[in-house]
Amino acid sequence: MTQAGAYGQRLGQFLRLKDAPPSLVTRSLRSAELAITETRNDHPEPGLSGSLAAEDAFLVSLKLHDYPDCELWERGKCIMTADVHAGTTYLYDLKRDPRYVIDKPFHSLFFYIPRSALDSVAEQCNAPRVDELDCQIGVGHDDRIVRHIGASLREGLRRPDEANQLFIDHMMLGLTAHVAQTYGGLQRTSGLARGGLAPWQAKRACERLESDLGGKLSLQRIAAELDLSVSHFSRAFRISVGVPPHQWLLQQRVKAAKQLMSVRDLPLSEIAISAGFANQSHFTRVFSSIVGVSPAAWRRESLGASNGET
Repeated sequence: MTQAGAYGQRLGQFLRLKDAPPSLVTRSLRSAELAITETRNDHPEPGLSGSLAAEDAFLVSLKLHDYPDCELWERGKCIMTADVHAGTTYLYDLKRDPRYVIDKPFHSLFFYIPRSALDSVAEQCNAPRVDELDCQIGVGHDDRIVRHIGASLREGLRRPDEANQLFIDHMMLGLTAHVAQTYGGLQRTSGLARGGLAPWQAKRACERLESDLGGKLSLQRIAAELDLSVSHFSRAFRISVGVPPHQWLLQQRVKAAKQLMSVRDLPLSEIAISAGFANQSHFTRVFSSIVGVSPAAWRRESLGASNGET
């Protein structure tokens, strides 16, 4: 199936990259594709970037590298030259054919947000539709939230086989809501529900999450089974359970791993896969961050396992 949005390979072609850049995709808002792509070229060939097909969508870009004297284009014309600073966020309206001259090394994160995702966020917040985002060419924003979300998702971009889909869904949902409010003037109404899940809903949601320790279920699918919007479900689950769905799932993986480690001759590599982790390295990082010690150390201390495991 041909990719439609400005992310991944299509964004790489726009920036004249030789290989498709890493990207993560979620479809948690009206099945709209939201994506983050990391682009980098330390030795670019000078020239004007490509042109993206016009669409009712936006790119939110977090710059990871300074780019002085950037020549910016819109609708086929050079508009201005501006200094771009690392850590700054820029917004681009894909209806305006944004382009720039590539003549220096660059490194950026791009969040792809289609109009339908913004409409879905507004609907779920019981708020009026966002007309436009603040996409002033050459104007950067000191946005701490975009930096935080970008840093959180870069780990998944580096290790896509270990990426937790629930976590990607959660972060991209939060990013879209933040962009809609900060740059689109979205106003939440007082009628927004703030309570948690009903006991039966919380029980069913946890059962569904636990049935797929690999984390392939999306927030959209679980929310739909409870007849809730994604944003309502995510917020209500945290109120009822105490942590977001992706964090609860990680805790269940660790719990399952501890149970499996009671089998003395079961290798940690097999335990990692059985408990829903991508590999033993992924298992060790997550287990250590939650428990405070490595799986091998926990097994030795708690169960008296042999000292031969690492």
